[in-house]
Amino acid sequence: MSRIKTIQPGEATGRLKEIYNDLEKQRGQIAEVHKMQSLRPESIVKHMELYIEIMFSKSQLSRAQREMMAVVVSVANNCNYCAAHHGSALLHYWKNEEMLAALKNDYKEMELTNVEMALCKYAEEVTLRPQNLEEVDPTAYLIEVGFKDPAILDASLVVAYFNFVNRMVLSLGVEIEQDGGANYKY
Repeated sequence: MSRIKTIQPGEATGRLKEIYNDLEKQRGQIAEVHKMQSLRPESIVKHMELYIEIMFSKSQLSRAQREMMAVVVSVANNCNYCAAHHGSALLHYWKNEEMLAALKNDYKEMELTNVEMALCKYAEEVTLRPQNLEEVDPTAYLIEVGFKDPAILDASLVVAYFNFVNRMVLSLGVEIEQDGGANYKY
């Protein structure tokens, strides 16, 4: 149960109702992370714009790689909501539930490509040890596997975005939908 009031779709009026209707058309359902922002409807719109820009824009990073990083960040933060949602999205690309379970358990034990491992290390380092970033250059992982500055920026945006969303979800007590987020279109 959310720690703050949320306006459910059946109670929505005006601009919030329009936003909910658009989300339902575009995404198949209204995720709890969006309902959590119902007291500030325009924040839902801005949130979705940022999400689309970070996760779908043209990049050296594939969609699967971005979803993989989202899962690593969310697992590191113990954010089950986002790990479930973005695990479902990653499963769309990987099509392997055992690989997804292994990623959620400990990506270091997996047989990932060097690029995938570098992205996971980067996501975890920046999430868990931001205070060490002056001592340890986490971009070295990415440079070593051939990423250039635009891709490093994209990786940083993914990590920062999911740390932001994880903290909203965790602090406000957002619970996973009954379907585990499986029916949400990513």
